Amino acid sequence: MTVSYTLKVANAKFGGFTKLLFRWKGSIYKLLYREFLVFCLLYGFISILYRCVLNNEQQEVFERLARHCNKFAKLIPMSFVLGFYVTQAFQRWWGQYTSFPLPDNLMMVVSGNVHGTDERGRLLRRTLMRYANLSSVLILRSISTRVRKRFPALEDIVEAGFMTTDELKKLNHLYSDFNKYWMPLAWFANLASQARKEGRVKDDIALRLLMDELNNYRSKCSMLFHYDWISIPLVYTQVVTVAVYSFFMFCLIGRQFVKPEKPDEDKIHLDLYVPIFTLLEFFFYAGWLKVGELIINPFGEDDDDFETNQLIDRNIQVSMLAVDDMHQNLPLLEKDKYWVDKGLSYPSATMKPVFMGSTHDMRILEDDDEEHLPTPKTQMLAINVWPTTHKIKKQKNKSMQQLCLCCRSKCKGESSRLEQSSKSSVPSPLQQQHMAIQHVCHDKLLGSPETTEQANQEP
Repeated sequence: MTVSYTLKVANAKFGGFTKLLFRWKGSIYKLLYREFLVFCLLYGFISILYRCVLNNEQQEVFERLARHCNKFAKLIPMSFVLGFYVTQAFQRWWGQYTSFPLPDNLMMVVSGNVHGTDERGRLLRRTLMRYANLSSVLILRSISTRVRKRFPALEDIVEAGFMTTDELKKLNHLYSDFNKYWMPLAWFANLASQARKEGRVKDDIALRLLMDELNNYRSKCSMLFHYDWISIPLVYTQVVTVAVYSFFMFCLIGRQFVKPEKPDEDKIHLDLYVPIFTLLEFFFYAGWLKVGELIINPFGEDDDDFETNQLIDRNIQVSMLAVDDMHQNLPLLEKDKYWVDKGLSYPSATMKPVFMGSTHDMRILEDDDEEHLPTPKTQMLAINVWPTTHKIKKQKNKSMQQLCLCCRSKCKGESSRLEQSSKSSVPSPLQQQHMAIQHVCHDKLLGSPETTEQANQEP
């Protein structure tokens, strides 16, 4: 069963995680103690051989070999290789967990959209959910060792009530070289269409909702099958395994307590007989590798693997309760406690200030407000979107006064030329161009902020 310690670490307190170190089930000690004992025995055997069996010349050769192994074993990038591998394995483990097919959404849609309190309506709803659960049983039976041991043959699924004898015949009658977990979902789709023809499903929107939830359920079943089919590349798993085991094979020789190479090193050389730091290093690196081996396939029989059999039992029970016993079985409608009293009161809870935002109580000084106000670099011209009124003539006269001298003289000169040319019957092309320039000048003046403000002040 999955080891859960969430309650033990609900509050961060002194010694909270220390208590977890003394657990055996699901611990790293249970996974690693065999390899740890083998490493200790091999290290002790080589140490006794060096100290008690070899002569002086052989000891010198062994000392040179130990220094050589210790020097070059450090070149293996253990932290990088193991860290990347465990990260990929954890992402894969979490993806498999989120892909587990749960019928909760599907059973809510079936219960709310497949109507009928008679025997036919009840049979439709229960059969639809049984098909969905049968599909998950078939896919889990092909990827989980626990479910395979529970249902070694398809007849065991019939005996468990997930499938009838006639459905088993139809399943076996359809020949396919691939996994046929999708067949019950096809039955689900056809039965839902039949319920729509009978009027059990009121409209096409409800049928579409059923199909959407069915496709989501099917996609999760398909993802579990693909996770089981496509593994982390074997070459990378081999690289990590070879790197770890070769590193500690060199450590068996390179981490031996040998005589110092120089006589001056006797002052700092300490023969402890037991390589404490080497054992800790083995515990960390080999334990890291064991974590990757544990979570790379969570559908086995390890302590922390998924409880697939328990999930199957939960899904079939909850889905049948939702579509059968709870269908149109509603409690009486009553006025709630706060029908009249709009304010929610909690007598036993302590009153705490409600969070209104981090800048809710911020005070801004006037000096700071003036300093931080952005000054516009260019003057923005307002756009006049309203139709012209009887105030246009007054605005034209006032806007002429706001022009600079050069612009005012230019506009006056243009206007005088236009007045003289207006006496003629047909304007020339040059006069038409001057008239367009004058209209553009007047439009700019009417759209400026100063003219619009003065126009608003006019009665």
